[in-house]
Amino acid sequence: MANIIILDPLSQDGLDLLDAAGGIEYEIRTGLKGKELHDALAEFDGAICRSGVKITAESLEGNSRLRAIVRAGVGTDNIDKQAATRLGIIVMNTPSGNTVSTAEHTIALMLGMSRSVAPAYASLLAGKWDRKSYMGTQLAGKTLGIVGLGRIGQAVAARAIALEMKVLGYDPFLSSTRAKELGIQACASPKEMFPLVDYLTVHTPLTDETRNLVDAEAIKTMKKSVRLINCARGGIYDEAALAEAVKSGHVAGVALDVYAEEPCTNSPLFGLPGVLCTPHLGASTEEAQTNVAVEAAGLLVDYFTTGAIRQAVNMAPLDAKTLDALRPYLNVAYRLGLLLAQVDKGPPNRCRLVYRGEVAKKDTRLLSSAFAAGFLENAINEDVNIVNAEMLLEERGIELVEERTSDIGSFSSMITAEVISGERISRASGTLFGNNMPRLVQKADCDLESYLDGVLMIFSHRDTPGIIGQVGMIFGRHRVNIAQMSVGRKTDKPGGEAVGVMALDSQPPAEALAEILAIEGVIKAWVVKLPRAKEMPPWMCGGSR
Repeated sequence: MANIIILDPLSQDGLDLLDAAGGIEYEIRTGLKGKELHDALAEFDGAICRSGVKITAESLEGNSRLRAIVRAGVGTDNIDKQAATRLGIIVMNTPSGNTVSTAEHTIALMLGMSRSVAPAYASLLAGKWDRKSYMGTQLAGKTLGIVGLGRIGQAVAARAIALEMKVLGYDPFLSSTRAKELGIQACASPKEMFPLVDYLTVHTPLTDETRNLVDAEAIKTMKKSVRLINCARGGIYDEAALAEAVKSGHVAGVALDVYAEEPCTNSPLFGLPGVLCTPHLGASTEEAQTNVAVEAAGLLVDYFTTGAIRQAVNMAPLDAKTLDALRPYLNVAYRLGLLLAQVDKGPPNRCRLVYRGEVAKKDTRLLSSAFAAGFLENAINEDVNIVNAEMLLEERGIELVEERTSDIGSFSSMITAEVISGERISRASGTLFGNNMPRLVQKADCDLESYLDGVLMIFSHRDTPGIIGQVGMIFGRHRVNIAQMSVGRKTDKPGGEAVGVMALDSQPPAEALAEILAIEGVIKAWVVKLPRAKEMPPWMCGGSR
């Protein structure tokens, strides 16, 4: 008999599913924290939570019973996944339950902002009949830009198209073919999109790349009278910059459901004309709460009755012995995915993995999933792992294929990863030194040998004297230490194209990279951030009770 604790209010439909399942009992205990939460978790086999409870490492310390936690919702930031994984606790989520509700709320904010619904109603409550002050604008015929075209972004696009809007979209992991199928005109970057749109909405995770994506400089490139919506994550828009742009008249409207700091009861935007804000209501519909509750209950019922693991965000569906044997190669594939996601950026159509030597005899499908997990990790608004990565690629119209050959090349095992974007191919190869030291051994057909961890600068250049020295001098001036360096060239003769990889002890400033790109003979340069040498994502650590 499996015992489950319900830690946050859950829709009755989810509870009914637990009631109907055989061999499962549950208790509802909400509002727990501290020692009370710690002791309660130790009494149960499974747990369902929403965002109200914080399951920390302290909450799980010493827990030898709990086997699975399900978050009824997408984000699992309130669960310490590393601590859970270390204890063999599976963490699952329900990523699709609130898609429609969030998309509809985005459209509702667009309409409400465009037609001044809230201030017009407030004027009626104040005893006024004022039609002239609330002249609106229609959505039909306007251009909507969408940054981030995952489940929610695509759902918003479909609804906007139904409202006769023209939709532009940017997502580095949505192929142009798939965008066309969805009726979306793909853009190469947000910056390309900004001057063209009447409305802009974002549906991405909050990362280093998306933080303050729309700031004062970005707003200057947009049309006067642009309107901005955010139902994704606070911090993607610079709220202070938005407020100044509204005051100046450059931005005609802002609609926010999320904020950099939450709860938010005091924002520079509140009270400004053309602004419509709600307190994070994107998933606050009866249907969304029912959907996530039923999905969460179903995940635990399946796990405890059949052993099935679905929507796991912290480990692979493998037994410990198999995972131990695969882990070093999973790490190589994962790091190659992280690397190729940060260089030669462009909307990919296809990812190709070639396994050569001993590694070709292993479970390469899981290795390909590990590559996909690294490739998508910083790009989409949900937890990516070896379980869901391939599915997430397919949703974006990106084909994942693999080839295997047992022939031994330069190394006993080698993984070559290719990302195809139209006519462009970005390629990198990795292998293992010893038992657990991932190494980059080829980039763009140039043989080399480099670390595959920490901060790397990869630069393609002409193989002519003086370039390496100039790069070193620039880093020296900016106090950036070079820990290791490798250079490879396509031919044995000097003067052709070469690739250099420098392992750095710190992140170089943007000014240093700009100076390097200005060197005559340097073609391209990228700074790549990878995990430290022995650092792995929680799902790769694995293990079960």
